[in-house]
Amino acid sequence: MNMENTTAQQVQGVSMMAAAMFFLPVMDAIAKWLSTVDSVSPATVTLFRFGFQAMLAAMIIIAMTGVKSLRPVKLWGNLFRGVLMGVGGLCFYAAIKYMPLADAIAVFFVEPLMLTTLSAILLKEHVGWRRWTAVAIGFIGTLIVIQPSWELFGWVSLLPLGTAASFAFYLILNRRYGTADTTLVMQLYAGVGGTLTTLVALFFGAVFEVSDMTFGLPANALSWSLLLAMGVIATTGHQLITNASRLAPASLLAPFQYLEIVMAVLIGLFVFSEFPTASKWLGIAIIVASGAYLIWREGKKREESA
Repeated sequence: MNMENTTAQQVQGVSMMAAAMFFLPVMDAIAKWLSTVDSVSPATVTLFRFGFQAMLAAMIIIAMTGVKSLRPVKLWGNLFRGVLMGVGGLCFYAAIKYMPLADAIAVFFVEPLMLTTLSAILLKEHVGWRRWTAVAIGFIGTLIVIQPSWELFGWVSLLPLGTAASFAFYLILNRRYGTADTTLVMQLYAGVGGTLTTLVALFFGAVFEVSDMTFGLPANALSWSLLLAMGVIATTGHQLITNASRLAPASLLAPFQYLEIVMAVLIGLFVFSEFPTASKWLGIAIIVASGAYLIWREGKKREESA
């Protein structure tokens, strides 16, 4: 009976991860549409994405457990994680204004490779030759994806690497300091930290006249609705991922995370008329294989340790 319950929970976790991978690329597509069609700057998109996330998370927390539950156990840790998410959001939304959606998401999936590298450097975790080999091969795949975009977009094509690095540092902090607060409280302060980070970026964008980092209100009700939808999707998607991680092991969930690339390809094709070239497919395949192996290998090592 316990095994049946465990299996049922794992199936539920996989379903939640798959659902999250369906919704999150929709949020990214909305961001791309707003910046390319409605001329809303990437920084403005990022501001409202995190601002609405913080508002929604706060309202849910108050409705469920009261105002006192808004106080976090680790304020500064949560805010700093929000700063990292804000930096990652700014980099990613600036990138997809110019780059194909699938390309940017594929480059972002170098994150497990960065996490392995940072874990060895900062946390002094032992990384064997097999995982170092997977890291090296994965970075080769990243270069294959980036190279055509570099020729077209220059430094913009490296921005998804900034997003991947920010998220890897975010996960390092989770490993180092744990998750003392509830997922909703963490989402609330991730939203607050991301909002504050974006406000700083907007200030410097105005000072140095960087068009992608300047503030501008959306032009119509549809754009406002889409910005609100981004906040809803962000809150729902990350809640699904967190719950999935509690119900199923990372090694089981890992392959389903790459559904995000598949969804991004489909959205790019049908909404923006974008489709990866053969060389980019090769790079994507290498990144996916390397990342999936690293996650599987880490899960296996943890099982052996247990």
